[in-house]
Amino acid sequence: MRALSALFVSLGLMLAAPAQAQVTPRPGAPASFAQLTAKLLPTVVNISTSQTLKAPSRGALPDLPEDSPLSELFKNFMGRGGQPRQVTSLGSGFIIDPSGFIVTNNHVIENGEQITVILSDETSLPARVVGRDPQTDLALLKVNPAKPLPAARFGDSDKAQIGDWVVAMGDPFGIGTTVTAGIISARNRNINAGPYDDFIQTDAPINRGNSGGPLFDMDGNVIGINSAIFSPTGGSVGIGFSIPANLARDVIQQLRQFGQARRGWIGVRIQAVTAELAQAMNLPSRQGALISDVTANGPAAKAGLRNGDLVVSFDGKPVPDNRALPRIVANTPIGKTVNVEVLRAGRKSSHRVAVARLAEDRPADRATKPPPPAPRPQSRLGQMGLTVGALDGAARARFKIGAQVQGVVVTQVTPGSRAGEKNIRPGDVIVEVQSQKVTTPDAVNKAIEAAAKSGKPVALFLISRGGEVTYVGVRLN
Repeated sequence: MRALSALFVSLGLMLAAPAQAQVTPRPGAPASFAQLTAKLLPTVVNISTSQTLKAPSRGALPDLPEDSPLSELFKNFMGRGGQPRQVTSLGSGFIIDPSGFIVTNNHVIENGEQITVILSDETSLPARVVGRDPQTDLALLKVNPAKPLPAARFGDSDKAQIGDWVVAMGDPFGIGTTVTAGIISARNRNINAGPYDDFIQTDAPINRGNSGGPLFDMDGNVIGINSAIFSPTGGSVGIGFSIPANLARDVIQQLRQFGQARRGWIGVRIQAVTAELAQAMNLPSRQGALISDVTANGPAAKAGLRNGDLVVSFDGKPVPDNRALPRIVANTPIGKTVNVEVLRAGRKSSHRVAVARLAEDRPADRATKPPPPAPRPQSRLGQMGLTVGALDGAARARFKIGAQVQGVVVTQVTPGSRAGEKNIRPGDVIVEVQSQKVTTPDAVNKAIEAAAKSGKPVALFLISRGGEVTYVGVRLN
């Protein structure tokens, strides 16, 4: 597992009260979880992995007498005679197919040279990796059992609600399969584990070793895969995170079919809509995903999408924020043509986009020429805390900016200034100001002066950093 709940019962007096909206009751906690867990426990497995670690060379040991107690201590700590050591780790998983397909976390098995699955009847079976996906921390294993195995089934995690009862199963600390119960504490949690974070949070106690184990609903369906905990102590403090079943199901199907995840891609970079950006771009709200860059000749570019478009709907699904769009696109079948609704200059437009397959990113360009002399500061930009210069060959070499990037380079940012507060840094490239491309420092300054004279409260920059572009709103006053 990557490292106090209470049941409050409201009691009321039999007094007349104003009429309230009726709430449809949902199934509560059973008097006992025994019948449910007896059926589900055989579907849960323990996973053991082992790998060989090379011991440090004896030259790293201090020069101590052989009969010294410290000599023995250092031998035990550093390794004896440079001999490699076998280390093991433990995790959990669950069976999804009677033929022996097993789901777990990628971090449980990623460094394992040998993987062993231990069934509920203590049978040990060697396992092979069918596929794994570091982006979602999922992996699919295969064992060859002598007879069909009991299998769990995925449920619809979108139907799970905050407050619903759940049961977690796994092998915490290697002590053996353990059952805990709790409720769903939150939905759609982003813990910065990856680009597709959408975790279910639960207070059902899960600990190290529970990784890869299932989170069941009261109908016995897997609605989550336990993956991480928040803990200052290393143990459960009632904040655990599970990968939603609806996200896991699609990834597992692809791992089973292709050995890897195949995700949709439309060729845009997006960002969140801040309060300053909403004001600078006259947006009605902060909902949606703001396009900051469109890949040339990509699906979005071919469909007519542009920088500054606000995506509000994708394939009929609402896009509440910039975190939702990557998940929706990634789960869209490759080759499917979808309808994308955007807000552009206050008007809604619709575009047909053919979803392509996501490929790995290419490394950024690098250069090695000497640094350029510092350019002169600009008056209005100076008030904002910015000094800019021409993006010539020397500037590209100094800040390692690729030839494909065009604009004006930021050479200095005053600490504590308005620009500094927005995390603008030296080496950033100003591509646009107020949605107009700029190629000289003078053009940047003129655009800022014009925005100030027209009464704009915020200057809108399109900034390129390390090959990625993002909109930044900096207050003028």
